[in-house]
Amino acid sequence: MECKQQFKWLILAMICPLIAGAPSSMSKRDSSCPKENLNITGGTFVLSKGYSHGSLLRYICPNGYYPSVQSRLCQDGHWTSKTKSRKTPECKKITCPNPRVFENGEVIPYKDKHYVNDTTTYSCHSDYMFRGSADRVCKPNGKWSGNTPICGRDSDHCPDPGVPPGSSRTGNMFNLDDKVTYRCESLLTLIGSKVRVCLDGGQWSGTEPQCYAGFTYDTPEEASEAFSSSLKSNLAVSQQYEKEDQQGKKITMDQGGKLDIYIAVDASESIDQKNFENAKTTIKMLIDKISYYPVSPNYEILIFATDVTPIITMRDFKNNEDARNLMNIFKALDDFNYESRGDKTGTNIAKLYTAILGSMKIEELNNAMTFSETQHIVILFTDGQANMGGNPRPKVEQIKHLVTKNVPMREKNLDLYVFGVGNDVNQEDINGLVSQRDQEKYFFKLKDLTEVQEINDCHALKKQKQTQLQ
Repeated sequence: MECKQQFKWLILAMICPLIAGAPSSMSKRDSSCPKENLNITGGTFVLSKGYSHGSLLRYICPNGYYPSVQSRLCQDGHWTSKTKSRKTPECKKITCPNPRVFENGEVIPYKDKHYVNDTTTYSCHSDYMFRGSADRVCKPNGKWSGNTPICGRDSDHCPDPGVPPGSSRTGNMFNLDDKVTYRCESLLTLIGSKVRVCLDGGQWSGTEPQCYAGFTYDTPEEASEAFSSSLKSNLAVSQQYEKEDQQGKKITMDQGGKLDIYIAVDASESIDQKNFENAKTTIKMLIDKISYYPVSPNYEILIFATDVTPIITMRDFKNNEDARNLMNIFKALDDFNYESRGDKTGTNIAKLYTAILGSMKIEELNNAMTFSETQHIVILFTDGQANMGGNPRPKVEQIKHLVTKNVPMREKNLDLYVFGVGNDVNQEDINGLVSQRDQEKYFFKLKDLTEVQEINDCHALKKQKQTQLQ
């Protein structure tokens, strides 16, 4: 009898705290985080949901400075951070990568560190030809203005590819099939091509590398200019006559163009609601912008977190006239809100590329000849913080193989872009998900998409005015 009484009290001891609302493992998700010890020296912070569970705290510093800790997340009653340091967060001065790697010439002034607005001047030793920017300024986004200065002899099959700031290069032979290899200094991430090969046409394979710090960003102007330039060349691939309304904008895009565009938006927990909504707006502006060109792209639009949700699939777009109506596409985007993902808030980038690969395989099975002649563009908005589904790179490699069939000439048929958005972009992993071709840029790291939208909006208005004047 005594044992039964003890068991009864044990059950009550487990149940009562739940009824009374006392702290327990089940109620932790509803607990708030402390308000103490959150300040940053020299800066401020903002909260996405106050001090409640799931709130994202972001640190903000004045121009020319960056936070030593980018953000914190309220989880189970305490603030978590990707930075393990126990020191009080502080705003530190932004620096630009070391320019003293400049070869066969001189860089002035010779300093250990270069801060925002510092200027450097470059000149070559005798017998060397100068290319690039003779004067460069350290910009607030942690990058040097202008182009990489190079002192070369230009007597080889390929021109001297140079040594970008913050990097080191192995290889000083620039004849056919010669290779050069790059690496970045400690704490910097290599964006672009680690290895470049001197090709038959006198060009280097891949993309000139750049060394990004955690605080380095592309300016909205850089991103918009580079992306628009690359996209414009792709839009020229599939031009055909389109009926237009009186304003010159196509309301419905006829199926038949050999240009397939896949656009994906990250809706995982690491992407805050503001950037998610901005990404959707950017997609609508991008599609709207493309509609002014004499091309007929086909679209697949996907939103992903733990699972992948299609807004419109490539098959539906090509087979359903109603699906090709811009207003219907935009409405479907608007209908999917931040809460539509439910509790499945992981980041499964591998599953996303698996979905795109599946759609491409269906298109190839449907018409292999057309598929081989189609320009394929994949545009992804994410912070790259994959936490499930494994490494997405093998899926990207399968997409590359499906489109190119390992034929070098067909590499131009596939363009893989990633817009890294937010304060905690996984630069190194994203670099493995993009195309790398000479004179092209496929990875863009942005603080947010608001300014890019404003620039694209200006470009769209300019295009509309040009159309109306013709």
